[in-house]
Amino acid sequence: MSLKKHQSADNTYETERLILRPMSAEDRDFVFELYNRPKFIQHIGNRNVNSVEDAENYILNRFAPQIERLGYGNYLLVTKDNNEKIGAVGIFEREGLDVVDIGYSLLEEFEGKGYAFEAAQKVKSIGMDNFGLSKISAIISKENVSSQKLIEKLGLKFKKHVTLPGETEELNYYETE
Repeated sequence: MSLKKHQSADNTYETERLILRPMSAEDRDFVFELYNRPKFIQHIGNRNVNSVEDAENYILNRFAPQIERLGYGNYLLVTKDNNEKIGAVGIFEREGLDVVDIGYSLLEEFEGKGYAFEAAQKVKSIGMDNFGLSKISAIISKENVSSQKLIEKLGLKFKKHVTLPGETEELNYYETE
């Protein structure tokens, strides 16, 4: 009797143009760069990743445990054509939210090419089809209109405004129907 496989052997997935693989300690330089970009801080927040060592600790303490426990989490986005690290996408357990939250971020030079939607669509499918999640949510800052459009294109609907524990900013909360 064979057990149904819930994910690929190494948790790596592919889309037409991208490879999605779980973030690992070797991605610390990339995470340091991405998390300190002005647009990341503006739209997602300052995660206090102030050194490459902080980035490695963030990966090992925040990302790795969720992947180990649930099988899904934060994925590095790598282009198939040039093997470039361009961003991250994931499904996250978040304090203050009952439903797991989809999130993504790209280096600015790769925005506007459809990569974020392609990656988010894949991660939504991984969560719902491979792991049986019944709902996925998204939280987006009110001024981040491009991200709001992407989430709506993904099939999530605006439900309410939320403020996460320990935060002051009121965010738009979206959820799958």
